[in-house]
Amino acid sequence: MCKKKCNFVPKIRKFMKKEELRKLIAIWFEEDIRDGDHTSLSCIPATQMGCQQLIIKDTGVLAGVEVAKEIINYFDPECRVEQYMHDGDHVKPGDVAFKVYGKELSLLQIERTMLNIMQRMSGVATTAHKYQSLIADTGCHVLDTRKTTPGLRYLEKEAVALGGGMNHRIGLFDMILLKDNHVDFAGGITNALTRARDYCKEKGKDLKIEIEVRNFDEINEALATNIPDRIMLDNFTPAKTKEAVDIIRAWERSVTETESHSGSRRHMEIESSGGITIETIRDYALQGVDFVSVGALTHSYKSLDMSFKAVKE
Repeated sequence: MCKKKCNFVPKIRKFMKKEELRKLIAIWFEEDIRDGDHTSLSCIPATQMGCQQLIIKDTGVLAGVEVAKEIINYFDPECRVEQYMHDGDHVKPGDVAFKVYGKELSLLQIERTMLNIMQRMSGVATTAHKYQSLIADTGCHVLDTRKTTPGLRYLEKEAVALGGGMNHRIGLFDMILLKDNHVDFAGGITNALTRARDYCKEKGKDLKIEIEVRNFDEINEALATNIPDRIMLDNFTPAKTKEAVDIIRAWERSVTETESHSGSRRHMEIESSGGITIETIRDYALQGVDFVSVGALTHSYKSLDMSFKAVKE
């Protein structure tokens, strides 16, 4: 399953390399352990060996296994992981994702940091799967946003992809998204789009340009420039979304007819955004938009319940 849905994970890994993840892991352990896990040190012999297993206690999509393996390896390379499940797998209560063999002191100190990451990533993946499942038959895709936990953006966006959702831009550096404040500061839709296009040419940047619109006048002004690759419909109702889609698709047809000698059809991507919930996402997807962006994927998810328990031999 993961092989079919995880098309965007390599994109995330391009930005977050292994050494950057290890820097994060170092911060996590410094936050948790400082000068020592005195609880474990006080009662567990330093050489005592054991095993703990990652037990799933909820239904959802598993994410963070590969990150967990990096956490384990960072803390104690001598630990051995016996893996049974993979990122992107559907899980249920009672499933065992993996077992870890090693020094009991290491297992105890790894436990909470590893669970914190895996529970959160699995919660995001499960949420993304729920949203995307509701619109899978429409050809529309659910997108994440930049509404992420500082320091954990790459991992949360990886989890979205593992759940079957799509990543929007990763940050401010890999796409131009002209929002309402940019438009207002620039003096309007045309000014903002023209400056963005000229900036890309001047800097040699091959970046997609998207613009947020608030009404039909702004849609028509954006289309008149023939600059954006995508138009974001901000806080439109489903009914107004359908009107907007009809306007944009009619513009596409007229541009294609005018420029028919080129042999290609101009396609304007359309994204719905703004307060869209799990109850309303299908209403928007059915209006013919290409994407629906949902901040809740990464700011209002519920962590997937799991535990890391000692195995009694």
